[in-house]
Amino acid sequence: MVKMGKDYYNALGIQKGASDEEIKKAYRKQALRYHPDKNKSPEAEEKFKEIAEAYDVLSDPKKKDIYDRYGEEGLKGGGPTGGAGGPSFSYTFQGDPHAIFAEFFGGRSPFDQFFSRNGGGMEGEDMDTDDPFARFGMGSGGMGGFSRSFGPGMGGGGRQMVEKHQDPPVTHDLGVTLEEVLTGCTKKMKISRKRLNPDRRSIRMEEKILEVVIKKGWKEGTKITFPKEGDETPTNIPADVVFVVKDKPHPVFQRDGSDIVYPAKISLKEALCGCTVHAPTLDGKTVTVATRDVVQPGMKRRITGEGLPLPKRPDRRGDLVVEYHVVFPERLSESTKDTIARVLPS
Repeated sequence: MVKMGKDYYNALGIQKGASDEEIKKAYRKQALRYHPDKNKSPEAEEKFKEIAEAYDVLSDPKKKDIYDRYGEEGLKGGGPTGGAGGPSFSYTFQGDPHAIFAEFFGGRSPFDQFFSRNGGGMEGEDMDTDDPFARFGMGSGGMGGFSRSFGPGMGGGGRQMVEKHQDPPVTHDLGVTLEEVLTGCTKKMKISRKRLNPDRRSIRMEEKILEVVIKKGWKEGTKITFPKEGDETPTNIPADVVFVVKDKPHPVFQRDGSDIVYPAKISLKEALCGCTVHAPTLDGKTVTVATRDVVQPGMKRRITGEGLPLPKRPDRRGDLVVEYHVVFPERLSESTKDTIARVLPS
């Protein structure tokens, strides 16, 4: 005769042979009734744990089968081990009843909505309705999207939640100078985020340093993604943290893709008679650009290979573009005007 030991079916208020759905429904009802946060009776905590253990066994087909055949003694290794038909493992309930409860209800508290509508205590409430999950905003999908793997001694890691959704990416602008784009660099960015403690329920705040590698020639708008480095809670998959490259304003140059634009200011006389411009480069050199032609509005000169590295070919560089800006005099004397009028063609 099999010694049953603990009566898991009785703990859930069901009969042996109950279906999976009946087991889930019974756990749902009993766990809500005896949850220590709502049931203040002295025995509630122990009863809540007993219900969790019963559900842990009866909702797992293999553990349930061994329990049905050999009872608690056989399930926990006190009965036949190995041999003809006997179990060859030892089960011990090592789970956290509160974690099982949170997992069952998708990590969300079912109490908030229930008590806001019913305004009563937990003890003595009969919540065995046709669709209790609809009351809690959970839908009628059984365990709310959880799949089970085998518990301790069964070659698996307990329960797994498969319906968590990842939060949207957390985006930060990352300012870089043109000099940093020229040479490449590594920036260390400190972020603050929520992380779960080992109990997988409580949350702590922590800081982490993320090293962002800026490669030569990267264009503004380039995104660097750190997967799942955002806030972590029992109900979510952490968001990706994304840094978006933004060019910092430069005191001398402007950027045009992989080209660098140098606005060279020249006088009206230089524009008409020819001029020489000593243009700086990003890496500290000076390039001389001379012209004897009349500088027309919008005129530019290119110095090949003095711009930024090409993003896909960092061994090659864009151009330095000298863009002429003619500075007109604020006023002219009458004699100067007369001279210009005689010299310039009409």
